Amino acid sequence: MGEIRRRGVVALGVTGLVAPLTRALTAAPAQAASCTTQAGPYQKQVEKFLGRPVDGKQSAADCQAIKAFQDKHGITPDIGYAGSVTWGVMDLMNKQKAVGKNPNKDGACPVNKGRIACVNLTLQLSWIQDGKKLVYGPVPVRTGRTGFATRTGLKKIYWRDLHHVSTVYNVPMPYSQFFDGGQAFHSVGLSMWNPPGSHGCVNMTTKDAKTYWALLKTGDDVFVYGRKPGT
Repeated sequence: MGEIRRRGVVALGVTGLVAPLTRALTAAPAQAASCTTQAGPYQKQVEKFLGRPVDGKQSAADCQAIKAFQDKHGITPDIGYAGSVTWGVMDLMNKQKAVGKNPNKDGACPVNKGRIACVNLTLQLSWIQDGKKLVYGPVPVRTGRTGFATRTGLKKIYWRDLHHVSTVYNVPMPYSQFFDGGQAFHSVGLSMWNPPGSHGCVNMTTKDAKTYWALLKTGDDVFVYGRKPGT
């Protein structure tokens, strides 16, 4: 009975690996074709990010490059339109890259706790540190969408399940390390930049989730801070 209660509590708020139900925040023009001929409001920024000629005008090659980016990261509609969702993902990537190997430059994650896993929701980055020493990361993560926020604050890993399966969504959550109710680090088979986000968990690539599993243990601290863009 105790195990049933525990799994029931853990299930609350867990990330579901369901097909992403994403919607563009900037309405793209309706097109019967698979690639739009219209330039979007972030055309120049998107062209620059993709290494395309920056002229603010949509070309067939621009559209194909934008569409390929959208397909890679699960952004819909994938018609090559340079809207706010597509640019938002690219802008976040730029900000993540600028962090380099000093993710705790602002000192927000505690350095007096020994080993701790830090999660910066604003930059969608996570890393592990020992005091001031960076142990692993930073790595991109995918956290809770609107209505399923990854809760902030200082927490502890209280349960680990290598082969966990969500009892809410009936989907696998490999390398699960739970730190707040049903919220956990775990791997997913999605892009880390796939909008709109998880159902509360901190999604990671399989490589990073495996490394977190090896470096962390029950009782280790987790600190979550900031706010996910768009929430």
